[in-house]
Amino acid sequence: MRALDGIRVLDLSRVFAGPICAQALGDLGAEVIKIENIKTGDDTRAMGVPVHANDTSFFLSVNRNKESIALDLNTKEGQKIAAEIAATCDVIIENFKLGGVEKFGLDYKTLSKNNEKLVYCSISGYGRESDFKHKLGYDLVVQAESGLMSLNGEEGQDPLRSGVAIVDLTTGNHAAQAVLAALFARERTGKGQSIDISLFDCGLSLLSYYGNNTMWVGENPKRYGNKNPFVAPYGMYDVKDGAIILACANDGQFKRLCEKLLKCPELVHDPRFAKNSDRAANATAMMDVLQPLMNTFTRKEFCEAMMANNIPGGEVRTVLEALNSDETKSRGMVQKVVHPEAGEVSLISSPLRLSESGVDPVRRPPSLGEHSREVLKRVLGKTEAEIQTLIDQKIIED
Repeated sequence: MRALDGIRVLDLSRVFAGPICAQALGDLGAEVIKIENIKTGDDTRAMGVPVHANDTSFFLSVNRNKESIALDLNTKEGQKIAAEIAATCDVIIENFKLGGVEKFGLDYKTLSKNNEKLVYCSISGYGRESDFKHKLGYDLVVQAESGLMSLNGEEGQDPLRSGVAIVDLTTGNHAAQAVLAALFARERTGKGQSIDISLFDCGLSLLSYYGNNTMWVGENPKRYGNKNPFVAPYGMYDVKDGAIILACANDGQFKRLCEKLLKCPELVHDPRFAKNSDRAANATAMMDVLQPLMNTFTRKEFCEAMMANNIPGGEVRTVLEALNSDETKSRGMVQKVVHPEAGEVSLISSPLRLSESGVDPVRRPPSLGEHSREVLKRVLGKTEAEIQTLIDQKIIED
């Protein structure tokens, strides 16, 4: 039995944050029904590398373990169908622009009247309850406005965005966490609730200790790139055939690095490097000594030596190297599924591991409208004739 067996989720969201939330619930066993626009579907069906027709790498990355119904919400009949499906659901996830759900009659106030157990998760740029609720929220914009970009990049260079949509990804996972908490609370109270998750809040939360440091000292932090101003040696360093990450977080690890790996025990007694605070203050001088010794190793040799001597670190890998690594294979993090048109495709699977309830095996993300007929039959009890009429009227697509 999966943790969320018996829970039905209506995914009214699109792009990244909302679909990530719904995908996480689907991984845990929830039945997830995704409503998409007819003809075009989710915006991410046009983003990334095409897999086939309306399926792309972006869409496949955040929509596994779902069913798709293509529905025209601009029609009264389409809105009626969506509301009827919503009435059968435990959870609804939406990230419409301000006023969108009200326009379609799919807002929490309307739907909860006849479903007091409904857990309703709204995801927006700056919050549904905010003086800035009208502002459009995109990952890049929030990375900039939350201060995250100001932390990234090398000293003296311009602020730099994260390579992945880190705010969207974090927001989706925070939203899933909130939904799970609301479902747990419902078990105690018998009542659902609305959830208000904003990209800006989640972006700000990612400042974490840097945010606290900044408030404490009243000054903006500098950009350090791959270096750490408080711990050394801690960052990216060159070796013979590339780069490695070395993360000596305490004096014992530095001692083993010098004595066991680099064969330079005298450095342990150098007053410039005796303690972590000394090494952080003299990081440049320390690396002038360490770097020539590191240059005699390959990545593999250095990483094997670090592991043998219990020193934290690893290779700086390309994406392909990471996806094909032994660590990835050991955890089964890449799964192959069969696409009806494109053949076998690889997907990154859920990182969750539960000893008893587990997660669902990866089911490929649906093609646009693939489950329109099935959902209308199973959930609403519609006949083939009724479904065909809806198709002929271009209210749904299959």
